[in-house]
Formats: sequence, structure tokens, C-alpha cells
Amino acid sequence: MAFWRARLSDPGLPKHDQGSGSFDDYGYDLAAKNARVTIRLAASDPCQEELRGVLEQGAAEATTAISARGMAEERVDAPIPVRLFLGTRVSGVVGAVPRGLESVVDENLRRIEDRGDKPRIPVSIVETRHGIRVDLLMGAVR
Repeated sequence: MAFWRARLSDPGLPKHDQGSGSFDDYGYDLAAKNARVTIRLAASDPCQEELRGVLEQGAAEATTAISARGMAEERVDAPIPVRLFLGTRVSGVVGAVPRGLESVVDENLRRIEDRGDKPRIPVSIVETRHGIRVDLLMGAVR
């Protein structure tokens, strides 16, 4: 890994809660290069109670419920909060898209909508030693 890639994307968050993902995993049209591409959400530490409740419900078919960013949010580069759609209900906020990857998520949501599908990205909920985390399965929406 090159030294210029080692910086934290959001210095206001702990190192283990920065989220992860890379532009290198996407083509020129911001579509995932393969089916294994994921983005781990950032800012999940404050959402541990909500994530624990989602796990207790057995959310096997959870998908994202991300609202489109307005022009005001785009202008100030506001983070994109992520909620989960759990079949019949929407959870509270479970994290945010990592800094710098907002355009990837926006473009993929638009691509899904243009196909005529509901703008939702499948997720995987993972227990790590630092808590419960959410991975967006970006390769599944190619």
C-alpha cells in the first residue's frame, strides 16, 4: 500500500470505524468490477443498539433505504446516512457511506432506478471484534 493512501478518510471517527472501500474496485462508469465488491459503512459505533436489534430480528434479506441527496446536501458534502429496509419496516440509521465513496453509491442507486427496480442495495451484517458492521454488497447490483 502506498503511503499516500494510508490517511484516514474522516479524522473525526475512530480508526476502526472509518468504513472501507476503494475506487479501484469500480470501472469508469462506477459499476463494480466484480461480484465480490463491498463497501463497509462508517460511523457505525453510535448505532450498535440499532444494529443489535436488526440482528435479533434475523434480517437475512436486509437492503438499504437511502434517500437521494438534495442540492443543499451536495453543496456542503454532507455524509449519506444509511438505514436498512427489513421487509416491512425501516430501521434507524446504522451508519454512513465512507467519505469519498458517496458518488459511487449515488450512481449505483440511480442505475438501479433507471432499470425500473427499487433503489436498494443488498447488505451483509457482520460482527467484528470492534462491534457490528454493515457491508453494502455493491457487486450484487452490477
